[in-house]
Amino acid sequence: MSKASQLGAGRFGGSGISARRQAVAAATGVPTAAVAPPTELPPHRISLNPDNPRTSLGDLSDLAGSLKTHGQKQAITVMNRDAYLAANPDREGDLEADTTHVAIDGNSRLAAAREAQLPMVKVMVSDDQGTNSEELLESALVANIHRQELAELDEAKALQRLLTIHGSQTALAKRLHRSQGWVSQRLALLNLTPALQARLNDEPIDLLRAVGNKPADEQEQALEKLKQERAQKEEAKRAKRREKSGGDASHAPTDATAYYDVIEGQTQSASRPVNASEGSTSLTTAEAVPEPRTGSSADGKKAPRTVPYDEPGSLALLLDRKIANDDTFFKLLNFLLRKGLERDTARLRRLARSHVEQTPDPED
Repeated sequence: MSKASQLGAGRFGGSGISARRQAVAAATGVPTAAVAPPTELPPHRISLNPDNPRTSLGDLSDLAGSLKTHGQKQAITVMNRDAYLAANPDREGDLEADTTHVAIDGNSRLAAAREAQLPMVKVMVSDDQGTNSEELLESALVANIHRQELAELDEAKALQRLLTIHGSQTALAKRLHRSQGWVSQRLALLNLTPALQARLNDEPIDLLRAVGNKPADEQEQALEKLKQERAQKEEAKRAKRREKSGGDASHAPTDATAYYDVIEGQTQSASRPVNASEGSTSLTTAEAVPEPRTGSSADGKKAPRTVPYDEPGSLALLLDRKIANDDTFFKLLNFLLRKGLERDTARLRRLARSHVEQTPDPED
């Protein structure tokens, strides 16, 4: 029996390994033969991916704060530096110095971990992400597209790069488990005029996709026509709601305290006053909406209805019924999402991801 066999498995698993090789593996994070790959690495030992599909990582302060407060929930997919360069030899000059691994999926998490000054990050080492530059690019792009975390224009550019690999929209759609129409509509953003591309955050994205395949000189007019048609449909829906409710919604009270005949003059402890910077309706302490109350008033009369703060489903239905204008509704939703990011970024991301996964794409 060999000396290695007599010693048995080393601390890194597998067959017996010399102390020198174990020390090298522990110090560099690069596994040697029979050494289990690391599950954690210092952020400075991982290079950002030169082929990251995001043109900009943007403001990472929220993500960095979440990592510090709640910890890292999802590991970063990395490749050994040597394995990455074997598949992508032209990229050696683009890798960060003194790194042992390259991030394939999770560049934002890596950058945020650095900003948060975390000593270690969770990783999943996977050297089978690709054997050439095209496969590595596809691995990075597909992960981002399926999580739907790319900006619309970045997503379109990513799909265009994948299209050059797969040759046709049909083949690409099959690879992504999407419809050809889904691919086509997203690629249409690349055909928009620069002026319309600059308005991606201001115009309805589905309407921009719809006009992307039209001639450049017709896109602006086509967009305005679609917006008018949508406005007419929304007005028809509002009229139908008013007819169904038996009253004109335009005459409904606009003060937040008036919807449920809530009595003013409650103490400050009854509810948290709404700061003027937090919404379009500014309430003073005396006008703050009180917490729900039940039962009858002191004079035996029926107590006013109260806002169901502790019943999320009922509150959501109330807001949906009272807010007839879709633009107002989605502005409120956007405001709540920003507040959700402030409360718990990781929890909001999980919630959004679950809804995306459960909702079929409208173009499928």
